[in-house]
Amino acid sequence: MGRRSRKRSLTAHEAPPAPVEPSPAPPPARRPVTPDRRARIEEAPKAPWSPFPLVELCILVAIVMIAAGFFTNGDRRGVLLAGGFTLVSLASIELALREHFAGYRSHSSLLAGCAAVGSVVPLFFFTKLPYEVLLLVAALVFAGAFTLLRRAFVRRTGGLGFRA
Repeated sequence: MGRRSRKRSLTAHEAPPAPVEPSPAPPPARRPVTPDRRARIEEAPKAPWSPFPLVELCILVAIVMIAAGFFTNGDRRGVLLAGGFTLVSLASIELALREHFAGYRSHSSLLAGCAAVGSVVPLFFFTKLPYEVLLLVAALVFAGAFTLLRRAFVRRTGGLGFRA
């Protein structure tokens, strides 16, 4: 068997070792503050009516109206289809606006397309403009709205052009 070491007893002329003071912890490395390209569900903007699922209920009612419109005949068919598509469009546009201007997700193309359609529909019904002019108006409104919406989103997110 091997020899065992024994603790040496302190003699009168030896002092106990000084306690080692822990060195201060280095400051945590600071990462540059850059926005994340991935939008997390916790960051999603809440609606003013937050606990009540109004948008989801509107979309459900719209789906029921569209389905009823497909399976009915007569005068109510057009009204149900138009009402269903209008309701689902309004609910979707509200959600897209809320997410876009909160900096959660970019919906620049969708919102610019809605602005273009919204500007051309009254011109189509109330004027006799040729289709080429209507198409040009829609393209100009889309380009202008897209540029403004993109700038607003970039300002809101701190430099990101899109988030997925």
